[in-house]
Amino acid sequence: MCGIVGFVGNEQAAPIVLEGLSRLEYRGYDSTGVAVYAPEKGLQVRKAKGRLQVLSDQLHGGVDLPGTMAMGHTRWATHGVPSDVNSHPQVSTNGRFAVIHNGIVENYMEIKEFLMDHGVQFVSETDTEVVAQLLDYLYDGNLLETVEKMLHRIRGAYSFGIICADEPDKMVGVRKDSPLLLGYGEGFNFFASDVTAFIDRTREVSYLDTNEIAVVTREGIQVYNEYLEPVEKERHHVDWDISAAEKGGYAHFMLKEIMEQPEAIRKTISPRIQNGRVVLDDLHYEADYLNNLDKIYIIACGSSYHVGMAAKYSLEKLLRKPVEVALASEFRYCDPLVTDRTLAIVISQSGETIDTLTAMREAKRLGARVLSIVNVVGSTIARASDDVLYTWAGPEIAVATTKAYSTQLAVIDLLALNFAQTMGTIDQAEYDAILSDLQAIPDKLEQVLKQKDEIAYFASLYFNQSSIFFIGRHLDYAIGMEGSLKLKEISYIHSEAYAAGELKHGTISLIEDGTLVVALASYTPLFEKMISNVVEVKSRGAEVVGLTVDSHSEEMSKTADHIITVPDIHPMLLPSLNVVPMQLFAYYVALQRGCDIDKPRNLAKSVTVE
Repeated sequence: MCGIVGFVGNEQAAPIVLEGLSRLEYRGYDSTGVAVYAPEKGLQVRKAKGRLQVLSDQLHGGVDLPGTMAMGHTRWATHGVPSDVNSHPQVSTNGRFAVIHNGIVENYMEIKEFLMDHGVQFVSETDTEVVAQLLDYLYDGNLLETVEKMLHRIRGAYSFGIICADEPDKMVGVRKDSPLLLGYGEGFNFFASDVTAFIDRTREVSYLDTNEIAVVTREGIQVYNEYLEPVEKERHHVDWDISAAEKGGYAHFMLKEIMEQPEAIRKTISPRIQNGRVVLDDLHYEADYLNNLDKIYIIACGSSYHVGMAAKYSLEKLLRKPVEVALASEFRYCDPLVTDRTLAIVISQSGETIDTLTAMREAKRLGARVLSIVNVVGSTIARASDDVLYTWAGPEIAVATTKAYSTQLAVIDLLALNFAQTMGTIDQAEYDAILSDLQAIPDKLEQVLKQKDEIAYFASLYFNQSSIFFIGRHLDYAIGMEGSLKLKEISYIHSEAYAAGELKHGTISLIEDGTLVVALASYTPLFEKMISNVVEVKSRGAEVVGLTVDSHSEEMSKTADHIITVPDIHPMLLPSLNVVPMQLFAYYVALQRGCDIDKPRNLAKSVTVE
């Protein structure tokens, strides 16, 4: 869940590593640390609880730690409270090994007890120190072989960065499920958990696969498999610019990424629409296969799960096939009904979410064909899938997803149209109407974004609420779930989304004078029923902000205290418009409350632990 950066070259390494860590702050963390090797001083480690700036100030930007090989880490606590002692790097007792680590070592306590029985004393509560001490215990003068022995003794999902003071010309990167990639330069090389850490210095990357070990020196990188056989890695050129990961004049990355959504969706859909048809060149799904499906599973976590909730309505309507949306963290444990006639659609922004990855593997084990929708090219989920569709959203830095979510919706819409036409379950007139409106989404979103000042005003009225409720029906309910999540993620206000028809079954007891209810009422077939629900909560004293389409604005304004409108569009595509006012509302509420919007507490961008 955290950030790893390692650098070796001919320059002073600590400033480069600290700069790389600064670009990974969006991943979420509570403490930081660096390890630097210099021939005259040996292995030096500095750590600090809190923001990266605390450590950087202590080291004067890294100048105080000379040396041309270093690695650094931003930690999100799992084993042991956030503290200087529990921060990474963790070092073996004699100072020979320094280790940084993402993920969890599941059998760390067993190994720790074994090492303690052999006289090893521990100073931290972390599973990472167990790895450092185990490496030292196993060390026989050959770093690579020692790492290989260590890996055969631990269980879990992890990535490691390792420096050994006895072999100071190299660093070692190890990967099992948790992401780690390599950056290639002239006279320098990197490993990191995200390409943003070094994109300003090199665009040539390769991705470690599970159970691979990389030995990184200034002269080059050699990768080995778990049997220590050399592996040739394919290199990829990263073609987005570093400016894409900078704020570009916006106060926060989240606001920048909200405003980028029209262009992100345009980039996602435009190349895939040719001569009035959806063309997905890399997908080959025959009509017989699709018509014989027994079920479609959508597997995801967090906001991607909410994409799945919206997709269920669209896919079932257009394909006439049962669609089940499963939380990835629950999928493996519910004994899912999967056969070789099941299609599993796996949705993940990072392509590295461990719950989603393990659920995907279970679906494949049971016989499903896996189609993934991800943003990160070359990510683990993308490479492990039978088929993949990339969202092309570009880098998303804010922890709370916005444009990645919107582009996932767009890909689902493309997929639904493509499958429906292949299966013959949609007539040409409806196909053309949906496709035309799909292409119009970026322009319609520009209209929605022009209301940001008005939405900011509504946020100023309600930012001090203790609870906020979102209600909606059908697709509006699916978007209400995402709106509620965005609000609680970044503003820390308790928020829940409910299917409006369930109000009478308990929820309405929570409504009292002054409670804010956000009522989504854009789905025309159920608009009148939603108005009745608005009347219900108003009669209990609620304040209501209503969201509807332009054609219903007059009617909605008769009942709601305030309204936000989006342009009329085909009902299937409403989520792509409705979610943006919800994102803006959450952003401006959090801004009014003085929250750390891009890096909300306790959250991380890429969740690589179960």
